[in-house]
Amino acid sequence: MRTAAGIACRYLPEPLIEFGGGRHHVNPKSGLARFGPLSFGRGRQHPDEVRVGFVGSATTIAAATEWLRELAQGIPGDENNPEFPGSSKDRGFFTELRFDVAWNEALTQTEIKELLAIPRQRVRFEATVALIDDKIRRLSERDSAPQYIVIALPDDVLAKCRVANYRDRERGNVHRDLRRAVKAAAMRHHIPTQLLRQQTMDGRDETPLCKIAWNYFTGLYFKAGGRPWGPVGLSPGTCYAGIGFYRALGDSSPNVHTSLVQAFDEHGDGLVLRGPNFEWDPAKETSRSPHLSEETAASLVGLVLKRYEEVMKQTPTRLVIHKSSRFWPAEKAGFETAIRGEVLSYDLVALEGQSAVRLITENKYPPLRGTRFSVGDLDYLYTTGFISSLGEFHGVHVPSPIQVADHIGQDTPTDSLLAEIMLLTKMNWNSAGFAGRFPITLRFSELVGEILREIPSDRDPLPQFRYYM
Repeated sequence: MRTAAGIACRYLPEPLIEFGGGRHHVNPKSGLARFGPLSFGRGRQHPDEVRVGFVGSATTIAAATEWLRELAQGIPGDENNPEFPGSSKDRGFFTELRFDVAWNEALTQTEIKELLAIPRQRVRFEATVALIDDKIRRLSERDSAPQYIVIALPDDVLAKCRVANYRDRERGNVHRDLRRAVKAAAMRHHIPTQLLRQQTMDGRDETPLCKIAWNYFTGLYFKAGGRPWGPVGLSPGTCYAGIGFYRALGDSSPNVHTSLVQAFDEHGDGLVLRGPNFEWDPAKETSRSPHLSEETAASLVGLVLKRYEEVMKQTPTRLVIHKSSRFWPAEKAGFETAIRGEVLSYDLVALEGQSAVRLITENKYPPLRGTRFSVGDLDYLYTTGFISSLGEFHGVHVPSPIQVADHIGQDTPTDSLLAEIMLLTKMNWNSAGFAGRFPITLRFSELVGEILREIPSDRDPLPQFRYYM
């Protein structure tokens, strides 16, 4: 449809996602409750039981165990959140949680007192990470190791050890976060982790318990090796890659960045790759957003294609690259050089968040999620908004569309590209939320970068996405 002002609008239907038994639905919670997770009934892809381990004090381990048992039985819903069906062999995620004292490593009262008595923040933080890392190592070396570890720290430990801000002789001013540091350390032991706060277990968290349960168990199932749901209609043989950047710990080298890639196949399986370092001086380059040189861009795509084939056991026939800033000429040249002769088709797509351009509706509801409109050569897409298939609006603020700032390659019609983006906004397996504003290729770029910066350059990070969530 074209308006009198020359704005072309059209609606992209809400994409379906797949659940157990090949059944489809638009809503993750409804699909899981009705049909079970996608991996259910698919043999080894489905974890019919999960060995759950704990690291914490004796008190928090007992509380966390009881809390998980309660949630696994199911939680009633409320006016805004549906009932959580639980997780056992015969309902919900069809996965039974197993607990055993052999999978627990307690922080003794002596260890906790010694940690809290350390006066220097940096030393206290590093001692906390080292202690938790040692507990996870011990669990990983058991004959029957846990498949998933809950880090349930007492309030007083979190209060004094959650962050560290200090001055380092080589790195300059450093800020560190315990969650990120523990994730990076635990990666060496190949066991996914989840931090659980006391205020969540004892009800001080004001989030409805049924909502917490949905999100927690969706993430647990994914980290244990299952696939909660999958996309319907993504192009077979396509690799969807999101390019991001992060800086090393400290501010001593503010112009040195490291590239990262979040890559996914048409089934939603993802991997994280750390790319090469490069320098970017905002003052010299007249842009705050980092951009790659031709050589670095080519190297990054080469890394994506190589690791994609190694991990996914297939060579992509199509490559879609998402980026949160426009493609500069050198980036475009580097990407195309690496793609040429390796992949049959490609699309380079820049997606930018913005709030300057919005549609105003004539009723009290915001624009529909899935509304695409064009102003001249610029395309916009509402990935948040009123969900017509549910008759609901899940936001608390007036939604704004994302802008398609670039589309290079032109191997795919714009409507098809935007439909893929809509579907990829629903592929966050770290929660049971309906959808995000950005596709999964870009959504966790900052989060992943914060964890990668905790991993030394001489240690390869694990590629599996579940270790970063």
